[in-house]
Amino acid sequence: MIIVRSPLRITLGGGGTDLPSYYRNHGGALISAAIDKYVYVSVIRPFTPGIFLKYSHLEHVDRVDDVQHPIMRETLRSMAPDPWQIEITTLADIPSGTGLGSSGAFTAALVKALSAFEKKPLDTGDIARTACEIEIDRLASPVGKQDQYISAYGGITCFQFHRNDEVGVTPLKLSRETLFDLEDNLALFFTGFDRSASSILQDQDSRTKKDEAAVIDNLHFVKELGLRSQRALEAGRCSELGEIFHEHWEVKKRRSGAMSNPKIDAWYALARANGAIGGKLVGAGGGGFLMFYAENRRKLARAMADAGLEELRFRFDFDGTRILLQ
Repeated sequence: MIIVRSPLRITLGGGGTDLPSYYRNHGGALISAAIDKYVYVSVIRPFTPGIFLKYSHLEHVDRVDDVQHPIMRETLRSMAPDPWQIEITTLADIPSGTGLGSSGAFTAALVKALSAFEKKPLDTGDIARTACEIEIDRLASPVGKQDQYISAYGGITCFQFHRNDEVGVTPLKLSRETLFDLEDNLALFFTGFDRSASSILQDQDSRTKKDEAAVIDNLHFVKELGLRSQRALEAGRCSELGEIFHEHWEVKKRRSGAMSNPKIDAWYALARANGAIGGKLVGAGGGGFLMFYAENRRKLARAMADAGLEELRFRFDFDGTRILLQ
């Protein structure tokens, strides 16, 4: 049996500039952080021929072309031709549709697991590149490259998305004190809304391809916010990150009317009145997790709990996509 885990992520700045429709013309840059919440993939060779898949549904087929799960189908197809005799099971700490990059994490884990199963190991960069190729090129999903890369590499990492599709990977230069500050003062709260990011990202992707000035200017500003976040964190000015979050959230909401709703706006205002310097929805928007940087973490947590929002405590992950058992 092979068991692989991939971390989920939060974005600390520059989110949205990793979509090819933007970075291929303007270059993208963001800071992403892997957290200790995971997607798990296990692979075994069963006694009987065929492809056995266990996720939220069960599949048993003879040919890759008959697999219904799109990421599993394209990953199997890309890794080796038929015939397959394999059983794949997937589990996750957090459900999909919550803005923490579960799809990219799952794809990275599956690529790693299948490469080990086929005894054709891939390095970290190849895992990230292959996962992006499957989701972006093969499946034409309107997603960026952040999720696959941060899941593969782990850590708190700066990514540069170049016009030629190359990706620069640089660990954020943080002091130990700053790292502990972030873990202590960043807070995630589940809104209760899960959502598909596809419609929001598809809208951004389409408008970016049309070179709409409002969207392009919005993403230019978000990219600059990401660079400001990097400078603030590397200088140990953590509270400044909360201020940048607030700027980002105000700009992000202008990108799409589906980004927020009255309940989310009310929770955001409540958080700001109870110790949060600033925050935003993690991911494309519309639901999932609200993330805040707080001056008074306990006061914030009490206020959000009274409003019915459950907190997700986390630490950072520095392992990336890794094999737990082989």
